[in-house]
Amino acid sequence: MSAKRVIGVDLGGTKILAGVIDDGKVVQTVEQPTPTTSQDALLDGIADVVRELPLDGVAAVGCGIPSRFDYRTGISLGAVNIPLRGIDFAAEMEKRLLLPVGVENDASCAAWAEHVHGAGRGTSYFVALTLGTGVGGGVVFAGRLLRAWTELGHMVIVEDGEPCQGACSGRGHVEAYCSGTAATRLARELLGPNANAHDLVEQGHPALETIGHHLGVAIGSLVNIFGAERVAIGGGFGVAAFDLLVPAARAAVLREALGDAGRDLQIERAELGAEAGLIGAGLVALEAAR
Repeated sequence: MSAKRVIGVDLGGTKILAGVIDDGKVVQTVEQPTPTTSQDALLDGIADVVRELPLDGVAAVGCGIPSRFDYRTGISLGAVNIPLRGIDFAAEMEKRLLLPVGVENDASCAAWAEHVHGAGRGTSYFVALTLGTGVGGGVVFAGRLLRAWTELGHMVIVEDGEPCQGACSGRGHVEAYCSGTAATRLARELLGPNANAHDLVEQGHPALETIGHHLGVAIGSLVNIFGAERVAIGGGFGVAAFDLLVPAARAAVLREALGDAGRDLQIERAELGAEAGLIGAGLVALEAAR
């Protein structure tokens, strides 16, 4: 057992995944449904899941949660699909677990994990995008995780474009064009009411070029803002469609990115899969333990 033994928690709308992480490797996990009846039930449920794991030698707990934060105060500003708003999440969990607790946005956790242990290794300026039900992302800037809202999926790429998903009132966001949900909507328009994103990938459908173009427009802007030298694409849809999206995405990046940045940019498939958020939460736990 190493001095770097921690517990990571990846909190989702339907499940809580927690795991013991020893020196960057997940060695044991437990998963339970997410309680959504109340905020207290949610917090107690997270604590109960953590307690199912062996706590001997654990230095701290890190939690990746689907929420924006006020980084000055640590207060959660709300989540779309779980009852979490207006609390100091870390402080509440420390009361329940009697251990140091760190907290970060779940997509930022995944990006940080990819930077340290996955597709972003060796970079100082790195962006990770997760194309799944929605679009999430995180940014590493000058070798450090950028602790900000980084709602990259809600960046506007088409003025007055397609409406965004869920509770978001915006239009033309990356999520409305590049998520697996958006791909399924497009598949049903083109292939019939029972089609989905998988069908587009399986057929190598030309519509994926359009999605790839939108993705590249977004990446070009992210390169111009953050100076990214590498971008990793993850998420269920992003990984499955990666080879079909990247050619059109790269062409759009070459047009949109300034100077030689588009030519020099590396676009890679994310490496850590479903464990990225958990491993990133473990990295947050290590910071809390210091």
